[in-house]
Amino acid sequence: MSHVETETAGQPECWRRAAEVAADRKAALPAAGERIAVVGCGTSFYMAQAYASLREASGQGESDAYAASEFPFGRAYDRVVTLTRSGTTTEVLGLLSRLRGTTRTVAVTADPRTPVMAAADEVVVLDFADERSVVQTRFATTALTLFRAHLGLHTDDVVRDAETALSEPLPEGLLECDQFSFLGRGWTVGLANEAALKMKEASLSWTESYPAMEYRHGPISIATAGTATWMFGAAPEGLREQVLATGARWVESGLDPLADLVRVQRLAVARAAARGLDPDRPRHLTRSVVLGTAAGS
Repeated sequence: MSHVETETAGQPECWRRAAEVAADRKAALPAAGERIAVVGCGTSFYMAQAYASLREASGQGESDAYAASEFPFGRAYDRVVTLTRSGTTTEVLGLLSRLRGTTRTVAVTADPRTPVMAAADEVVVLDFADERSVVQTRFATTALTLFRAHLGLHTDDVVRDAETALSEPLPEGLLECDQFSFLGRGWTVGLANEAALKMKEASLSWTESYPAMEYRHGPISIATAGTATWMFGAAPEGLREQVLATGARWVESGLDPLADLVRVQRLAVARAAARGLDPDRPRHLTRSVVLGTAAGS
């Protein structure tokens, strides 16, 4: 069994612990009403997108998300939240260095033995969700669970949905598909982006991701027999029927969207195995981007 399979399977327990950490470290995370930016690279950037959308939609304050390399230093924020599994990502550390003394910062990381511990004003450590695989699964979803719990949006039902996502068979026919489009709305756009990245990294699959309403504005032209369109959360009215009319597969679930992401993680591993790939070591990638070397955060 690969590391990523083991780590994917451990997510329900990690999510339970993340909810406890959210309660214990409440003061370290943004207070309601603060204007914040959430920053990361790769997978962490997509979790930042989901968190920022959730926070603003729940009325808890203006919330923006940026790739660390694209942070707008001309904008003022009450707090900047950074996500970095490794704690060594060059862009994140550089950002924290530039913000020191001017903007309050908090880092969420998996490794307490790394430079980020001294770079941020406050640090929330999720070391129980750290990973040996290059491909992120449980750290990303555990970090988002931390944020959802802090916002009051996490429930035990979400954990039970994750357990269901791990135990139920995947939809038939997906291993044979040659293209995947992942769609989301609101906070689940970040999940769709992460799903596309996960399939690329682990299985070298041809994937795309879009806001669901934007899929009609051109990208649906790729849909045909042999492709799959995967919706996170509730679909816009009529979109399912439009996709099915192209001959493509339509995939959706009644599970919580974060739990549905677990199904994509499983699919990525299964497709990697079917193609003789090592999902723990995607080509050209390493655990962290340090001084311009390749990989994820």
